[in-house]
Amino acid sequence: TKQTHFAHSAELRENAMELLRSNLSRVQIPEPTHRIYKHECCLSFDTPRSEGGLFVDMNSFLAFGKDYVSWNYEKTRNPVYLHIKESPKSVPEDRPLKKPTLLAIGVDGGFDNNEPEYEESYSIVILPDFVSLPFPSVELPEKVRIAVDTVMSAVGAEKREQVAAWTAEEKKVSEHALTLQQIKSGVVIPPSGWKCSKCDKTENLWLNLTDGMILCGRKNWDGTGGNNHAVEHYKETNYPLAVKLGTITADLGAADVYSYPEDDSVLDPHLAQHLAHFGIDFSTMQKTEMTTAERELDQNTNFDWNRIQESGKELVPVFGPGYTGLVNLGNSCYLAATMQILFSTHSFISRYFSHQSLKLAFEMAPADPTLDINMQLTKLGHGLLSGKYSIPVAEKDVATGDVRQEGIPPRMFKSVVAAGHAEFSSMRQQDALDFFLHLLDKVERGNNMRPDLDPSRSFKFGVEEKILCSSGKVSYNKRDDCILSLNIPLQEATNKDELEAFNNQKADKGLEEDNMSTDEIVRPRVPLEACLATFSSPEQILDYYSTALKGKTTAIKTTSLTSFPDYLVLHMRKFVMEAGWVPKKLDVYIDVPDVIDISHMRSKGLQPGEELLPDDVPEEAMESAQPVANEEIVAQLVSMGFSQLHCQKAAINTSNTGVEEAMTWLLSHMDDPDIDAPISNQTSDVDQSSVDTLISFGFADEVARKALKASGGDIEKATDWIFNNPNASISDMDVSSSNSAQTPAQSELPDGGGRYKLFGIVSHIGTSTHCGHYVAHILKEGRWVIFNDSKVGVSTNPPKDMGYLYFFQRLDN
Repeated sequence: TKQTHFAHSAELRENAMELLRSNLSRVQIPEPTHRIYKHECCLSFDTPRSEGGLFVDMNSFLAFGKDYVSWNYEKTRNPVYLHIKESPKSVPEDRPLKKPTLLAIGVDGGFDNNEPEYEESYSIVILPDFVSLPFPSVELPEKVRIAVDTVMSAVGAEKREQVAAWTAEEKKVSEHALTLQQIKSGVVIPPSGWKCSKCDKTENLWLNLTDGMILCGRKNWDGTGGNNHAVEHYKETNYPLAVKLGTITADLGAADVYSYPEDDSVLDPHLAQHLAHFGIDFSTMQKTEMTTAERELDQNTNFDWNRIQESGKELVPVFGPGYTGLVNLGNSCYLAATMQILFSTHSFISRYFSHQSLKLAFEMAPADPTLDINMQLTKLGHGLLSGKYSIPVAEKDVATGDVRQEGIPPRMFKSVVAAGHAEFSSMRQQDALDFFLHLLDKVERGNNMRPDLDPSRSFKFGVEEKILCSSGKVSYNKRDDCILSLNIPLQEATNKDELEAFNNQKADKGLEEDNMSTDEIVRPRVPLEACLATFSSPEQILDYYSTALKGKTTAIKTTSLTSFPDYLVLHMRKFVMEAGWVPKKLDVYIDVPDVIDISHMRSKGLQPGEELLPDDVPEEAMESAQPVANEEIVAQLVSMGFSQLHCQKAAINTSNTGVEEAMTWLLSHMDDPDIDAPISNQTSDVDQSSVDTLISFGFADEVARKALKASGGDIEKATDWIFNNPNASISDMDVSSSNSAQTPAQSELPDGGGRYKLFGIVSHIGTSTHCGHYVAHILKEGRWVIFNDSKVGVSTNPPKDMGYLYFFQRLDN
């Protein structure tokens, strides 16, 4: 019987081998330029670890899960696939956990992912009947063996640019370390037993590297820490560098060196030499103190972090359709938070899930579905909403003991949506607002053949700006937008008495907020209604060219809405520029109600008795709207030895932002072929995609090009330039004489009542939109749910007053 079975198996194997040989022409040996997918299905989030494994098409090198590989065979008739299956290895239960020393994920010293190890198995599978041959095998044709070996050794396209780390900025070498002058005072520092030279503090001590003084660090709000003697010594002497005693070990790079002029932790490449000056042998020193970075990591459970992530509370995990987490690819939380909210809207759910199957999207996709925005949005939508991947894993979270889910990695979606964009295609943190706007633009372009299916339109609304000239005549300018960007009027805070008392107490103790307990800090509390009122309040425009007066005058601009979108997005302008163009995040609460009514913000259009300004704009007025170089900036640059023409161009191309920005532009454009061309003859081209983006905002083509030229191609600056130069756009933007005279685009926008219900919040933790962390809270099925990358759970205290972006859904009348 065994002999009969062996003979039968040999016959089947020979038949399979013959079938493979007959299809050798459909097998391709990968070239270095080929993109090889072998870690994730192109249509789903199946991987080699999924139950059915992964099938790699040996002609196109696209990968498919077990449920989808037949679709590819039907579409391409490619029959030969490499089947990859990964199974977990057994891991000792007592595997020790390491304490993290870096704010990082999946890197040495970072948080331990605690992922099990896997072993791989391979086979050659021939469709449509899934005939299988073992691999490796010397019986396989040489072409197949070479092709499979090449696939196995190649870096998968999915992981080529993946960085699974989230780390703080690296410390920079201090400019003062290279020129530090040390005083020959004969001071010898003992290896232990230190004490502040001006008080009795024995902890948090800093050695000044110029004169060898040992002094205590900064004082904390509650009286702990030091007595500010180290920083006061710097103010008295200007001796720039100090090293924290107790952080010096044989690993000098880990020592905490602080530069007072640079106000940051720095690297001192000559630290060994600087320490030896005071008799310190770093190789014998022991670590007894936390560095500034370690203290930052240790204090990572600060107020914002705890409150927004709801740390310290028992997070009840949620599983099922609509509760799928997104794996952090390395600083991709901005994408995760945004997409979780978008796929909680009816418009995105309908377009990419309920009314579009994966198979239909694949059939409509080009040859490579990984490059198709429609396919990848459908894949992401089904991944998030089907519930297929929102299941508890066998192992609990090693850090918390909680039941968890793995989440799905949005690699292919990120790759296609970020294509051609220098920032979003990087692994750096990005602004969630910028990504939201970029995505809506991509979605609109992807639906240009069927605008009736475009889900981005549910966010669009019409904006009308009424300009009242001192002549009494008016103009009405209209545009489309998809966010209301709101200034935060701190003067409207409702807790002014508490703020005043707090500031007085802070001044009396001579403390800075950086050293205070977050529980003790009093933050301004501003009602959302005040922010909306600021948006609608009259704004003065200086040097406005009036076509009625034939000259410049002062005008009043008021802004209102011509339509109300299905989904209203409010952007809180928490990031502002201080003097010297230094970015700062406003530490403020916004009191946001669950339901708002913006009916009062609807435009009334041209009113009886109002007379429109003449349409004609003289040529000299248009020329006056052209950007002119700031004379002060030009003069400072000229004094440095640059030519007048070059300095004027630098100022104009940086929108007269400042000397430093102009200098940076000038140094990077000195070799431009047209750098010496007269300004009046410059016809610098602008990026067409940037022009299209501004056009999508409702601006005319000519205005968009003019603004981009004036702002060096920066879309955000170009938008500001348009708003700050209304004369430049009067003749180009839509001017209507009645409320019913709308542009075709505006007449197609969704509209309805002005009452909205809050359903989503994107919150930001950190000092800048380009660092830190984003988290989403979404109202689902009557309860708030937190989406923190791959973690999904019931929210017990959603941070409604700490949002960066607020998402509202219009209530039906």
